[in-house]
Amino acid sequence: MDAKNLIDYFELIPDPRVNRTLWHKLPNVLFIALCAVLCGAEHWTHIEEYGKANEKWLRQFLVLRYGIPSHDTFGRIFAVLDPSAVEQSLRAFVRDFAGESAGKHIAMDGKTLRRSFDKAAEKNAIHMVTAWVYENHTSFGQIKVAEKSNEITAIPQLLDLLELKGATITIDAMGCQTAIAQKIVSADADYILALKGNQGTLHEEVSEFFDDVLVRGFDAELEYCHSIEKGHGRIEERTVWLSKDVNWLRDIKKWAGLNAIIAVESKRTINGNTSTERRHFIASGQKSVKESAQIIRQHWSIENELHWTLDVVFGEDLCRIRKGNAAENFSRIRRLALAILKKDTKAKVGIQGRRLKAAWNHNYLMKLLRI
Repeated sequence: MDAKNLIDYFELIPDPRVNRTLWHKLPNVLFIALCAVLCGAEHWTHIEEYGKANEKWLRQFLVLRYGIPSHDTFGRIFAVLDPSAVEQSLRAFVRDFAGESAGKHIAMDGKTLRRSFDKAAEKNAIHMVTAWVYENHTSFGQIKVAEKSNEITAIPQLLDLLELKGATITIDAMGCQTAIAQKIVSADADYILALKGNQGTLHEEVSEFFDDVLVRGFDAELEYCHSIEKGHGRIEERTVWLSKDVNWLRDIKKWAGLNAIIAVESKRTINGNTSTERRHFIASGQKSVKESAQIIRQHWSIENELHWTLDVVFGEDLCRIRKGNAAENFSRIRRLALAILKKDTKAKVGIQGRRLKAAWNHNYLMKLLRI
């Protein structure tokens, strides 16, 4: 892949500006923004200053007839771009860059862009649902939750954008819905869905079942596995039980493919203080208890490797970009930059170190961009 190929993906995005305002070509604007974010930029003024400081280098790949756009120009362009078109273009890039999502572990979770609210315009903070492929450590899709709605309506739309055959989908309790389970199974994929009190009696029934078996000693055929992790003054014991005896569940027929119920008990000891928590899940497919335990643990990579990194390293939680579609579109540039940075598996430094290295070393930046 070279710079031209990367810019080709940006050229797939329709430019909503009228011809008389096209001083700066849209692919150039997006390429400069991406390079700036890779090198540490977090808002429009940073991007403008990055462009000016690196204009000579950028001219190796771009025709910059009118120089570097101003920070106001970056903001205006990102505000009017169609988010669905940006998503489609970047999803095509990620698919070619990182591979397909089919047959892999896809973790889905939501994240709020906390400073994207606009009180004067009566605009709430934007909430995005992301599909994170564990094996690739990459976001393969992202969709905004509609105003006055929630993740329940956004998750099926995001599933429609992905290659699901043979994949295992993990979602927290908000996504534990019969329609979502049906959509996953219909796509020849499996699910492991977290249970809470939002599913009528289902969580209560599963919780009581494991209470009966684990606390009261009732007989039942269970698979189980146990692990202990120690480090930094912390000890965590995890025990996972899986039962394929599910035909007794009252609403079994409502849940497509439901084949197992799972309990995960975590006992954490920190500085001599111990706490215990048990969580419950439903699952389709024929995975063993060890496979299920691993997948449930892997689900949290979307929090640790994506959401945490976006907030702590990319400053997403503090970003006050909010005009029009700018916050939503810029969040996609961050995720694209993170995917590119994570692709360098030989790096001996973390994401922040790679951003600094890209800013200091054009050869390294070119390597990341595969120029």
